[in-house]
Amino acid sequence: MSRARLAGLLRAAFAAALAADLVALLAGSGTGHLLAKPLLMPLLAAYAAVRGAPRPLLAALAFGWGGDVFLLVDAEWAFLAGMGSFAAGHVCYLLLFGRARTSLPLGACYAAALVTAVALLWGDLPADLRIPVAGYALLLTATAWRASSLGPVAGVGGALFLLSDTLIATGVAAWPQLPVPDFWIMLTYGAAQYLLTTGALTPSSAGRPLPIGPVAATSPPARPRS
Repeated sequence: MSRARLAGLLRAAFAAALAADLVALLAGSGTGHLLAKPLLMPLLAAYAAVRGAPRPLLAALAFGWGGDVFLLVDAEWAFLAGMGSFAAGHVCYLLLFGRARTSLPLGACYAAALVTAVALLWGDLPADLRIPVAGYALLLTATAWRASSLGPVAGVGGALFLLSDTLIATGVAAWPQLPVPDFWIMLTYGAAQYLLTTGALTPSSAGRPLPIGPVAATSPPARPRS
């Protein structure tokens, strides 16, 4: 089987797993969510690896999987562990983005959004979660801003990641929620990780060559969304 065909199958499998998870959430099936959610990042990482992904991207997806699994456990220690795993993933994303140029006005907008969100949520968050949530929000916002250095596709992915985790934070703060809140969280999260991955695999990202991963040397030139 060619790499291109394998990559297509893995991408389709990721889409199918995400669709199954979203349907399970709409149907109120905890078992379906429990089965589908842990498949998302391994399938996306496998797709990225076949496409010759850089190591920081694969590490970010691996830490995302860890966060996904921890957040399946309804306990504060698991929430903190999941947030820590996602934080490590954001560090990997920031390493992936490197020193490529990013819009300063966009950064100012994200900084304003960060300060506003933390200020509004602060009083409603449990006291022992305020500092960890604020620190995580800083990393998350940095990822959302710097993602645009890989181009508009990754930039949208970064923004959706910020939206997804903001929805989680409003739930922790016991703010009013959208109907079936987990559906919207997973929809924006799944799209975010896919778009960040696609942006990182696009050769023209930020006008620089695609970083070379361990399997890229024998791969044909990567094409966007192939």
